[in-house]
Amino acid sequence: MIPTWAQIGYLVAAVCFIVALKALSNPRTARTGNLVGAAGAVLAVLITFAAYKPDHLAPILIALIIGTIGGVIGSRRVQMTQMPQLVALFNGVGGGAAALVALLELGEVSADATVAAIATAFTILVGAISFSGSVVTFAKLQELMTTRPVTFPGLPVLFVASILGGVALGVWLVSDPRVWVGILLCLVGLAIGVMLVLPVGGADVPIVISLLNAFTGLTVAAGGYVLGNTLLLIAGTLVGAAGTLLTKLMADAMGRSVFNILFGAVRGGSTLGGGTASERPVISGGPEDVAILLGYANRVIVVPGYGLAVAQAQHTLRDLVDELQSRGVKVDYAIHPVAGRMPGHMNVLLAEAQVPYEQLREMDDINGDFKSTDVVLVVGANDVVNPAARNTPSAPIYGMPILNADEAQRVIFLKRSMRPGFAGIENELLYDPRTTLLFGDARESLTKLLGALKTV
Repeated sequence: MIPTWAQIGYLVAAVCFIVALKALSNPRTARTGNLVGAAGAVLAVLITFAAYKPDHLAPILIALIIGTIGGVIGSRRVQMTQMPQLVALFNGVGGGAAALVALLELGEVSADATVAAIATAFTILVGAISFSGSVVTFAKLQELMTTRPVTFPGLPVLFVASILGGVALGVWLVSDPRVWVGILLCLVGLAIGVMLVLPVGGADVPIVISLLNAFTGLTVAAGGYVLGNTLLLIAGTLVGAAGTLLTKLMADAMGRSVFNILFGAVRGGSTLGGGTASERPVISGGPEDVAILLGYANRVIVVPGYGLAVAQAQHTLRDLVDELQSRGVKVDYAIHPVAGRMPGHMNVLLAEAQVPYEQLREMDDINGDFKSTDVVLVVGANDVVNPAARNTPSAPIYGMPILNADEAQRVIFLKRSMRPGFAGIENELLYDPRTTLLFGDARESLTKLLGALKTV
């Protein structure tokens, strides 16, 4: 029986999680929300030690210390460009931990406790799917394997057979909760997770991360039921609901269904294009040319993308914008919902450079302004301004809402090369007579551009 004081403490921790989730919805309060959530987690751990007085305390503390050190070092050293990979790993660890706990609890589940057995089977299967799927998403984003969809003959049949096998093993486990059946169910779940993510192209992997995050939340909630822990039930439900909503919102932002994202390649489509650079002529310029275009503009919109994160050029971009504003130029940042590698990637990146939140405008809010904009400065973005999403039905991004950069008077692209974006298709806007390209590393190009602007 959990003491009353422990139940109250768990309730406080649950409130911390709810407050944290709400605070994370706004960049201004996100940091505070993160700290509140962390405080709730620490409180929950301390209460658990005090209330349950677990056996084998020494190895538990050693594991906590190792995990804490690894988490701190990993989080502090990770680059902003690698944040989605870190999220995938953390998510996978959560799903794997839930599956292991459920396996260990099998010995405590009696044959007549049907609901508990169902929750245990669900946790094992879905937790294993989340773990192996997250590992594959990490490998794709880290480019340890190809980012292109991976399919092979018979994959759909094998995938469906694995799901049916998982359901059959789950039913077996409910009727006869044996550990070896649980282990088989876990192995089938690991296989399903791999086959679920392999056919997904690199541009769609962040959506799969969000979906797997929802899976992990559901397994934690089910694990909370098995363990009789209300806090886990609440926390898991919050994560599951948030992950599900985020997955739907991201899919809508790309103009596609979750089913198409997951199984488009299996059905014969693809989430990636050819991935080869074109040799068609483009208009390129130097920092001085671009500085003149920006310096004499009245209205400028900046479109940041993954290339900005790779170059860690957010501070230099902020300096450039400050210089433009000191000249009376009105400047805003246009933020696409899936710019970068995860939702909010650009918001967090620009927040590092102390960019005022009022200048960060979402796609739906700013799209109508492009027609009255003198210059659009695209820094490291590609697919989110690609007109193929509107004009080319055969394009893998067709139907995805984009920023209307092509409606501006002039467009400037800062690019390393003519290599296509993550979706692997050409951007016709690069070949538009109104477009000027400034080649080079984003930070170096912005530094030269800032110097040239000061002389205009």
